[in-house]
Amino acid sequence: MSSSRRSFLKRLSAAGAALGLPWTAAAEPAAPRPGSYVEVTGRVTGPDGGLEGVPVTDGVTTTQTDADGGYQIAASPHRPFVYLSVPAGYQVPTTERGTAQFYQPIDSTGGSTTASFRLQPLAQDDSRHAFAFVADPQAQTKAEMDRFRTETAPDIRDTMRALDGPAFGVGGGDLVFDDLSLFSGYETAVQATGLPFVQVVGNHDLNFSASADPGSTATYRQHFGPEYYSFDRGAVHYVVLDDVYWPGSDGFGRETDDYLGHLDATQLAWLEQDLALVEEGRPLIVFTHIPPLSTLYDRRGEEAPEPSGMIINRQALYALLEPFDAHIVSGHVHENEHRSAAGPHEHVVGTACGAWWTGPICYDGTPSGYAVYEVTGSSVTWQYKSTGRDASHQMRLYPAGADPETPDRFLANVWDADEAWTVVWYEDGVRTGEMTRRVGLDPWTRHLYAGDDHPDKHSWVEPQPTAHLYDAPFNPDANRIRVEATDRFGRTYTAELDPDASPATGTAN
Repeated sequence: MSSSRRSFLKRLSAAGAALGLPWTAAAEPAAPRPGSYVEVTGRVTGPDGGLEGVPVTDGVTTTQTDADGGYQIAASPHRPFVYLSVPAGYQVPTTERGTAQFYQPIDSTGGSTTASFRLQPLAQDDSRHAFAFVADPQAQTKAEMDRFRTETAPDIRDTMRALDGPAFGVGGGDLVFDDLSLFSGYETAVQATGLPFVQVVGNHDLNFSASADPGSTATYRQHFGPEYYSFDRGAVHYVVLDDVYWPGSDGFGRETDDYLGHLDATQLAWLEQDLALVEEGRPLIVFTHIPPLSTLYDRRGEEAPEPSGMIINRQALYALLEPFDAHIVSGHVHENEHRSAAGPHEHVVGTACGAWWTGPICYDGTPSGYAVYEVTGSSVTWQYKSTGRDASHQMRLYPAGADPETPDRFLANVWDADEAWTVVWYEDGVRTGEMTRRVGLDPWTRHLYAGDDHPDKHSWVEPQPTAHLYDAPFNPDANRIRVEATDRFGRTYTAELDPDASPATGTAN
């Protein structure tokens, strides 16, 4: 361990004490008591023999393979799996349906057991690679899961095939909508993408009758294995976390619904060990379901967020991510948002199901879709991809009067925009100025979702204020008004305002 790494762990320990965190950093774990663990031994191999330095864990303790690929770990008898962090250059092992299978069950009936893994090299160099983050498929019925399989999955397949390097998919949680029998349908759907898929557990993927949080993911584990883990692709270290805490039933046969965003002490301690093996400064991408902090509460004018819309102990996560070039990618909120005030760039991704399969857009106007990330060396770029539309589909324009609060201004919803984008408008070919970014309601979402009797399927869906709206004064004397939106990577998207377009639906680029 480098001196700078030791210094960081000391600072982290002090920060944990200062913040009252339920854990602190420790360079060496305490030796387990005899009989309190299962001795797991095994070997990690490739086509040419043992692989050295591969992290292996039970989710509590992490070790690394020796020069011959062998390992030994004192696993907790309460942990269901032993699993590895797949190294760069190797395929993520998968089930026959394409979901990741880098784990083996721990047989805790005796004092020892074995678990070995054989990895296959990737066919391509993974210094260039890509992934699709698919937030909230959230199918409640077989018909909705069929839509995910026949509409979303082929779109993902075709998009990712066109990119350079090996690709994978991420199911960003809420794979289903409470009916866990639909997990098998989700597996069939992601198999159709042709990609290896890793999964994140969401709040609608739980056994709600469980008496405590660990039991709430029992069915999820049967299908997808551990709730938190890591792997490498090229220069990037990827981490999947379980940030959905379920308090369980109340002991009187009644279920509760007050889940919250939280990373438990065991998981944070595991993450500390995992990241101690990663070189400082490396790109690090963390996948969660609940975002560290959704700002929807602020856009609604509320004083504080609900515990279900944030990771309540997110400062502990930020402290662990501080030495890295980190991004946190999540879903859950059914909208698109970027936030970087706390350090890591936080991506909240619009959902595959839109507003719960009620219409073609989320309740902030973001089309149903997913995010596509491309990695070249240590550089990461991204773009939101609308299902069934070209990748250039990045905004929708509304004529003056579409927003009753600004009747003399026309409006653009640029759903993947962040503070690094520029959005300008031209009148008759002359650049007129930058459009003003503001918070408001997307007009199409008002039309589709506003009111107690809309939409028909889920009347509780309502339009929500978003910060990726832009407006500018409408000039009735201009014959042609064009909007150009340029993202942080220099890609420019254009759309032309149709003043005769319906104020309810606008026009898309």
